[in-house]
Amino acid sequence: MNQLKQIHAHTLRNGTDFTKYLITKLVEIPNINYAHKVLDNTPNPTLFLYNKLIQAYSSNGPHFQCLSLYSQILSRCFSPNPHSFTFLFAACANLSNPSLGQMLHAHFVKFGLDYDVYALTALVDMYAKMGLLRLARKLFDEMNGKDAPTWNSLIAGYAKSGNLEEALRLFLDMPSRNVISWTALISGYSQNGKYREALEMYLEMEREGRIKPNEVTVASVLPACANLGALEDGQRIETYARANGYFRNAFVGNAVLELYARCGVIEKAMQLFDEIGGNRNLCSWNTMIMGLAVHGRCDEALELFNQMLRNRITPDDVTFVGAILACTHGGMVREGRLLFNSMEQRFFITPKLEHYGCMVDLLGRAGLLQEAYELIKTMPMKPDSVVWGTLLGACSFHGNVELAKKAAESLWDGVADLRKMMKGFNVTKAAGHSFIEEGGRLHKFIVEDKWHPRSNEIFMVLDYVTAEMKLRGDAADLDSIVEEIRFMESF
Repeated sequence: MNQLKQIHAHTLRNGTDFTKYLITKLVEIPNINYAHKVLDNTPNPTLFLYNKLIQAYSSNGPHFQCLSLYSQILSRCFSPNPHSFTFLFAACANLSNPSLGQMLHAHFVKFGLDYDVYALTALVDMYAKMGLLRLARKLFDEMNGKDAPTWNSLIAGYAKSGNLEEALRLFLDMPSRNVISWTALISGYSQNGKYREALEMYLEMEREGRIKPNEVTVASVLPACANLGALEDGQRIETYARANGYFRNAFVGNAVLELYARCGVIEKAMQLFDEIGGNRNLCSWNTMIMGLAVHGRCDEALELFNQMLRNRITPDDVTFVGAILACTHGGMVREGRLLFNSMEQRFFITPKLEHYGCMVDLLGRAGLLQEAYELIKTMPMKPDSVVWGTLLGACSFHGNVELAKKAAESLWDGVADLRKMMKGFNVTKAAGHSFIEEGGRLHKFIVEDKWHPRSNEIFMVLDYVTAEMKLRGDAADLDSIVEEIRFMESF
C-alpha cells in the first residue's frame, strides 16, 4: 500500500499517468475507497476505470455505489458495455430492488447489449435471486448459447423459492453439469427441509464420481445428515472434508459441529468446539449450547453461555432458546426467568414464540401452571398448538383439570382453524414419518408401517422392548405415550 501511495504521489508531482495501474492494484488489495478517490480526481476517466470500480463495489459492497458510478457514466455520455451491466446486475441482486433491476434491464436493451451471454446470465441470476422467476425463466427460454452458469442461476432460483420439482427438471435437462449445479440442488433440498433428498442427491454425486464436492457442497449436505441422524454418512463426509482442507471453512466446521451435537455425540462435539478455537463465531456457540441443553448437560450449557458473554460475544435469539432450554431440562426456574427477562432489558432482543414456548415448558414442569397460563395470555403473538400442548401436558402431569380443559379447548380450536385453512387452500398434509440410519442406509417409517421388507422382525423387537419396559416400570403409562406419539404424527 505504501508503494502505491508513493506511485500516486510521483504521478501528482510529475504529471505522469499511472491511474489505470493504481486503480487496478488498489481494487485488488482491496482499498476501494482510495481507488474511488483516485478516480474522482482523474481529469479524463475512462469507461474501463468506471467498470473496475463497479466490479469492486459489486463484489465487496456497498452495492449502491455501483449505481452512483453508473449515473456518472451516463452523465459523461459514455456508452456502457456488457461488462458494466454484468456487474450492475450482480449488485442489484444484492440490493433486492425489483424496480431498479427492471430499469437497468431496460437500459441494457436500449444500448443494444442483449446479445452478450455473460451479461444475460447475470440478468437471469438477478431476477432469480429476487424471486422474479417468471421473468428469469422468460429470459432463459429466449437465450441462445446458454452455458452452465445460466442453468445454475435458474436452478438455484427455483430451489431457493421451494420449487424443487422444477429445479430438478432443469438439472436433469442440463447438457453439462458442474459442482455448482449439484450444490444448488443439494442446498435447495436441505434448506427446504427435504433432508433425505439432499443426502440422496449428494450420494448420487459421489456415485457418479466425475465431479468432486467442494466446501459449499459439504456445508450444504452436513445439516441434512444432522437432521436425519445419519451419523455414519456425516462422519464419512467429515473425513472427506478434512482430507481436502475444507474443515478450515467456518461453515463446514460449524456443520460438522452441528452433526455431532444433534446426534448426541457430545464429547466429540466439545472436542470439535475446542478445535475450532479462534475461528468460532456465534453459530458455533449457539450450536454447542443447544447441543448441551438438548442432551441434559444443563450446567455446562449455561456455563458456556456465561463464557460467551465473558468473551464479549453478543447473543442472539437462537442463543436464548438454547439457554432457556437448558434451564427447562435442569428445572432451573429462577435462572430461566432471569434469562427471559434479560432478553429485552439487557440485550434488546424481542422474545419470539420459541422463547415463550420454552418458558411455558419450564414453568409447567415445575408445577407453576397458573404462571405459565398467565404468560401465555400476555404473549404478543397468537399461541400455537405446541404452546397449548405443552401446557396441557404439564396440567395432565400435575393433575390440574381446570387449566387442562382451557388448554385443550384452545389447542383444538387451533387445530380446527389450521385444518380449515388447509382445506381452503387445497393443502393436504403428508403423513408424519421418521428416519433411522442403519448400516449406512436410511430407512423411512410412518405410523404402523408394514411396507419395510423386515417389518415383521422390527415389530417383534418393538413388542419385546415394550414388554421389558412395562416389566421394569420404566414407563408409567406406555400406552398413553404411544397414543400421544401417534396423535402428533397424524397431525
